[in-house]
Amino acid sequence: MGTRRKSRELCLQMLFQWDMGKQTPDQVRKTFWAERTEVDEETRGFADDIFRVATERQTEIDELIQKHAQHWRMERMAAVDRNVLRTGVAEFLGHHETPRPIVINEALEIARKFSSPESVQFINGVLDSVGKDLSVAANKRE
Repeated sequence: MGTRRKSRELCLQMLFQWDMGKQTPDQVRKTFWAERTEVDEETRGFADDIFRVATERQTEIDELIQKHAQHWRMERMAAVDRNVLRTGVAEFLGHHETPRPIVINEALEIARKFSSPESVQFINGVLDSVGKDLSVAANKRE
């Protein structure tokens, strides 16, 4: 498994812990990394960065997801799906250099591993729609 994929999976796990445990991002980081001393610095750094973007911009990210997840409220989504989406949108927002199809494909691979088969299509549709929306907004600013 590549460094970036591992980072995205670790970020998902931190977001899940943050979402379900109602801890602060700093508390999550402290306990999460204390148990994972074997993770190399590059993998940890990318995971931490996506987690930082996801938690600092959570309101904006959740609004984007909600807007594009027609007929689904955030609290009704499966926790894994909600946090896979947050991971993907955080990467869209924080790492413009990563091509949108790669972010989406990585999210789908992670969903296949951690979620249900039905979730993959849902996540694909939402991330594709959010990605297009963000691309249009970026083009308007240029």
